[in-house]
Amino acid sequence: MRTLAALLGLLAVAAFAGCGSQHAVSLGQPGSTAPASTAPEQTGSKPNQLSLEVWFARDNGLVAVRRTHPPTQLVATAAIKALLHGPTADERSAGLTSAVPDGTRLIGIAIRDGLATVDLTSEYQSGGGALSMQTRLGQVVYTLTQFPTVQKVRFRLDGSPVNVFSSEGIVLDHPVGRSDYADLLPAIVVNQPAAGDHVTSPVSVSGTADVFEANVTVEILDAKGHVVGKTFTTASCGTGCRGTYSVAVTYKLATGQAGTIVVHDDDAAGTGTPPHSVRIPVTLAPA
Repeated sequence: MRTLAALLGLLAVAAFAGCGSQHAVSLGQPGSTAPASTAPEQTGSKPNQLSLEVWFARDNGLVAVRRTHPPTQLVATAAIKALLHGPTADERSAGLTSAVPDGTRLIGIAIRDGLATVDLTSEYQSGGGALSMQTRLGQVVYTLTQFPTVQKVRFRLDGSPVNVFSSEGIVLDHPVGRSDYADLLPAIVVNQPAAGDHVTSPVSVSGTADVFEANVTVEILDAKGHVVGKTFTTASCGTGCRGTYSVAVTYKLATGQAGTIVVHDDDAAGTGTPPHSVRIPVTLAPA
């Protein structure tokens, strides 16, 4: 009986191992010696819902949206699968699209020493022109490099390393990062808060901008579109270079309600409308 029990125990262990993902992603600290293809992702504590950043396209530029996901160790896998699923109906109505072709599937992700190797099916390089190819590469790179242990990305298609991507002849024989696709970013990017967030006064607003004289204005609008809070800041760089900005904005409201955070640059031309503006719908707590 002991021999039979031991044999059954070994079979159970083997069956459990067979159920695990062979494409587990390691998000451990750079320099880890654990095999990247088998080490679990290190995510620390598990919140009720994960908040993941997924990058799509609008007006030929890259735009980040937020996705929630049940707690999982495979956070990079969850983010890429959300990307491959594409924008929601509401996001498409707002002008968001994806340059990633329909039918593209994730084969696996491995992360080690700050480098993520993502393996996608060959549909990923089908159709489109040079801009579409650069945009879809940027979507994956920006989605993966949201994680602090990913600085660069290497691509595989159907298990084979990519040296030249698509018929456009894009050279990909080296790791690529966010700086390789920075020209696809809009003039103003808002990282926080995210669309749909519940915020309280003062609201911390941060992101990046490449605008005239680095001037950035933040306004908070109530449900009727009235300005209930406003401030001004400057990005760390501007007029031809991208800088970061972060500012706290106070507002006053008697009741909680839907609102909008508007981030824009100066109307230097005097047209009455700033040349660049980003609107983030949020829920405003009373203050």
